[in-house]
Amino acid sequence: MQKQWQKQLKRALNGQSANQLRQHTDYSESGNDLFHTVITDEITTAVNQAGNPKAIVRQFLPIAAETEISEDYHHDPVGDLDALAQQGIIHKYHGRVLLVVSGSCAVNCRYCFRRHFPYQQHLASRHNWQTVINYLAKHPEVHEVILSGGDPLTLKTDHLQSLTDQLSDLAHIKTLRIHSRMATVLPDRIDADFLAWLDSLPFHKVMVTHINHADELTNQAKNSLKRLKQHQVTLLNQSVLLKQVNDDADVLIELSHALFSQGVLPYYLHLFDRVQNAAHFDVNLSQAQQIYEKMRRHLPGYLLPKLVREESGQMAKTPV
Repeated sequence: MQKQWQKQLKRALNGQSANQLRQHTDYSESGNDLFHTVITDEITTAVNQAGNPKAIVRQFLPIAAETEISEDYHHDPVGDLDALAQQGIIHKYHGRVLLVVSGSCAVNCRYCFRRHFPYQQHLASRHNWQTVINYLAKHPEVHEVILSGGDPLTLKTDHLQSLTDQLSDLAHIKTLRIHSRMATVLPDRIDADFLAWLDSLPFHKVMVTHINHADELTNQAKNSLKRLKQHQVTLLNQSVLLKQVNDDADVLIELSHALFSQGVLPYYLHLFDRVQNAAHFDVNLSQAQQIYEKMRRHLPGYLLPKLVREESGQMAKTPV
């Protein structure tokens, strides 16, 4: 029997929720053909309650600019493919390994740096998790495993359990980090079974949320974040600086305070990864620095995210 969150995910993947939001943007079928529109009912709720609905809609609905080919923008802007150690295993940072465990998301972010990623050829799926375990066993310097995708929480909880049961046999793995938008875009995913799985884990548990605007924090989203905090999950947020979404210091200052009120620490503010077909989101460096300087003047240090960019071939994110 399908869980409620699985039914909602199916609706999102079928594009049923997107139709209600087209009035807020110049929807492009050509853009959708390049990168399928996936959006949840919770995003519709956020848009309907938002002070600036276009800042939410712009993140998820295609416009004609996506059909443009831009010089110096790339299909793999952060060098994921070059950093693949084995199928679905990205090993570019010291002490950490990232697993691409799903090619699906509950929402397709139009600015996604993996919008062109060839998931079918490079997925750490259930069928090759033993290969993942074998790789990690040969790398005792790795202390943290990062679940990514796509969104790893599109996987059923028992599938996640199958992986972590095997990871728990590796004594050198101390931390499990999950990168996911589910807590805010599909809050019902944070259900009792999922929380029980979290409680069973022998690792430090970190979840990195992807929230770009305070209006994304609906009441349901806030409740899901609260549930995660109650189960001893460290919550961090990384945002992307996006033109006509959050390229305003006051918007980002409000976001930092809104996150902290839900127990989430602002972690990173990423410069846009220069992915092809999304150049219209790019904020120039000079403007980004001006925005960040105002944030620095108005926020306490613990609420000031690090301004960074990810550069292909580098061993760490580059501070700006």
